[in-house]
Amino acid sequence: MRIEEVNDLLNPGYLPFEAGYKRYEDGLLVVAARSSLMNITGKMIEWWVGYVHNSEQYSWWHKQDHVFSDWIGERGTGKYIGGTHIAHERLGGEEIHKLRITFLDPATVMDTSRFAELGVTAVHARLALEGQPGYVAKLMHFVRDTPYGCEMRSRFWLGYFEENELENDFETRSRIYPDAAGAGLLKHCHEEMSNLGIFLPELYERETGEKVKIHSLADVL
Repeated sequence: MRIEEVNDLLNPGYLPFEAGYKRYEDGLLVVAARSSLMNITGKMIEWWVGYVHNSEQYSWWHKQDHVFSDWIGERGTGKYIGGTHIAHERLGGEEIHKLRITFLDPATVMDTSRFAELGVTAVHARLALEGQPGYVAKLMHFVRDTPYGCEMRSRFWLGYFEENELENDFETRSRIYPDAAGAGLLKHCHEEMSNLGIFLPELYERETGEKVKIHSLADVL
């Protein structure tokens, strides 16, 4: 999907393209990933995005790929929209990418008035490269609660150039984001989201005092 079609995630069930990467005729590279997260809720995902700050905390999410983390803007209050995450990380390969991830209100692209009734939430951001002007990509992590925890359906739009001199055409987009970038990001996303189950339930309960219901395989079946 293109970002203009992101409200399709609000529909029940699944879409034809839920995992993989695809290049559009104008060069835009779209990555889709779906992660089933046991014992984690959408509320906990939002809390984590508002919590993670330093490099040690960021490494919990992915010890091999997450190298450095810092934050610009309000922190420690649970608020993250409008803030910028400084992240140095590998994205499925050996190269370290130095990113600025600025979080936006999902209402700028989605019908958030339906979130409460559907039991969903979303994390929306646009990405910049450290030391370079403007933005080069957008992302959306769409989360809906399930009987066992939650399900995250992530979308990345690579080559969404804004506030710089880069052209939104096939040649520029495919040069900056070759197909290998899609494969690497897909791998990285699956790994880091799976890692949340290792530490987030215990961390959330310890830091917030809210009891986390631990589901068993019998609950799922």
